[in-house]
Amino acid sequence: MSRRVGLFISALVVLNIVALVLESVASIRAVAGPAFAIFETVSVAVFTAEYVARVWAASASDVYAHPIRGRLRFVATPLAIADLLAVVPFFLPFLGVDLRFVRGIRFLRLVRFFKLGRYSRSLQLMMRVARRSRRELVLTVWLVALLLVFASCAMFQVEHHAQPKTFSNIPTTMWWAVATLTTVGYGDIYPVTPLGRLLASLIAFLGIGLFALPTGILGAGFVHELEKRHRVAEQVNCPHCGGTLK
Repeated sequence: MSRRVGLFISALVVLNIVALVLESVASIRAVAGPAFAIFETVSVAVFTAEYVARVWAASASDVYAHPIRGRLRFVATPLAIADLLAVVPFFLPFLGVDLRFVRGIRFLRLVRFFKLGRYSRSLQLMMRVARRSRRELVLTVWLVALLLVFASCAMFQVEHHAQPKTFSNIPTTMWWAVATLTTVGYGDIYPVTPLGRLLASLIAFLGIGLFALPTGILGAGFVHELEKRHRVAEQVNCPHCGGTLK
């Protein structure tokens, strides 16, 4: 039964994302606007019922055993917050909130995508890997930020005199640094001096190497989790004492 409910909620989440994308097309919205509204109402009713049921049943877990504090702790968990944000925009107009503000936060409907984390083993695996590797990933983010600032400052010093309008200040130069480090290269801002081009080449190579770090970190995390799952699957427990036989 729980598996069927999970599949139903997962399918409803995917259909909501598809509806959100299609609703942005004016020609489709003009024809299927009422259908989108009905589908949104039904979806919010289902998601709200699921949220209320989860909050009510949270005290059944030892972690949230207290009838009040336990439920409040559950409501503060990331997935519970995502569940709440997934339905909040629908109810705001009934609370007298300005419709312009409501339209501005309609993107919160995308938060419904994170509801899949409850029902998808693959997404749960990804979240475990991210949590396990969070320190290394944070360090990588800091290194990227340092390289971004260094590249912007260095290129500003090299190119400012040759292109005072293009590289007018360091914050403006950061746009060039982001485009270079990510190897996008829009071409709207680029160095013209020989030293600037040499520096840009060096920064581009550093960016390629630095952005490869998260890939290696997450890859190692996936291997560790899969090996751990494989070891658990191979274990055979004694039916009498519960000890591991293999």
